[in-house]
Amino acid sequence: MKVNGTHTRTIWVEGDRSIGTIDQTLLPHRYATIRLDTAEDAARAIKTMQVRGAPLIGATAAYGMALAARADASDAALERAYALLIETRPTAINLKWALDEMMGSLRNRPREERVAAAYRRAQEIADEDVEINAAIGRHGVKLIEEIAARKAGPVNVLTHCNAGWLAAVDWGPATSPIYQAHDKGIAVHVWVDETRPRNQGASLTAWELGHHGVPHTVIADNVGGHLMQHAQVDIVITGTDRVTAQGDVANKIGTYMKALAAKDNGVPFYVALPSTTIDFAVCDGVNEIPIEQRGAEEVATITGRTADGRIESVRIVPDGSAVANYAFDVTPARLVTKLITERGVVAATREALAQAFPERMTTVK
Repeated sequence: MKVNGTHTRTIWVEGDRSIGTIDQTLLPHRYATIRLDTAEDAARAIKTMQVRGAPLIGATAAYGMALAARADASDAALERAYALLIETRPTAINLKWALDEMMGSLRNRPREERVAAAYRRAQEIADEDVEINAAIGRHGVKLIEEIAARKAGPVNVLTHCNAGWLAAVDWGPATSPIYQAHDKGIAVHVWVDETRPRNQGASLTAWELGHHGVPHTVIADNVGGHLMQHAQVDIVITGTDRVTAQGDVANKIGTYMKALAAKDNGVPFYVALPSTTIDFAVCDGVNEIPIEQRGAEEVATITGRTADGRIESVRIVPDGSAVANYAFDVTPARLVTKLITERGVVAATREALAQAFPERMTTVK
């Protein structure tokens, strides 16, 4: 996608084989990149959400393993790096998938071959993510085209959080259909949930849509249902951090509420995902997917730019008030119209997922 008119990926290899990525904690008010030199740097970037979004977390973890191999390619060092990186974020399954891929490509290889092999597989994971998200867009854009063919005016898409190119290596699961529709000349407008806490919609999705020239409007999280009641939302497209074998989806907190509103108002609710987000080892999303609880400061404080240009964080919750910060919720498959994957638009059911991705199935106990 584009930053100031220039095509940009979210993560790349520098000339000395360090890793470059965008510091997403500074957006939208400042665009800056950071350098990752060690597996510890990669773990810190994931944990502090300098990089975030399930596909990008996976790619960053893969590069983190390559950085670990560059420093020490022994079995013990790679195991330590794996253990360090796997603990950074508990909900997104892409993290574990990428780390398992890396270990599988390195474990039985001669030590002198491991560094080159690690960088090669990490690059493949990043490149595969780009192709997967482009394919998601090719399937998803047909849904937007169908709506455009039967209505006057722009197709109004509602999003939640950021499942855009900032959450992936490029394109982004939920935004790929939007970008491809826009690039085809289809009139499309995006309602962007602010998505508290952390405001990834207002700070990230709006920023990237603006840089690509896609018309959009930022709304408070609670506005979506009102817009649906007044026929101002044609389709909801969100991303997900983990999909169960039966089609339940875990995504940024508040997604479940949007799905309920969509169901009540007859608005199609689609979830866009790469197959690496499917966890066939988990069945019941509500009871089996671990829900990350993050620090109270994400709810109690908010960061913005002051009138004189300073970036400041201010507290908005009274001192002494308890704060809970659940990062994700689970939307049951019954509320999901369909899943947009790189192999097509499929039902949110065990049978449809197994048919589309038989190679990813594991035994579910």
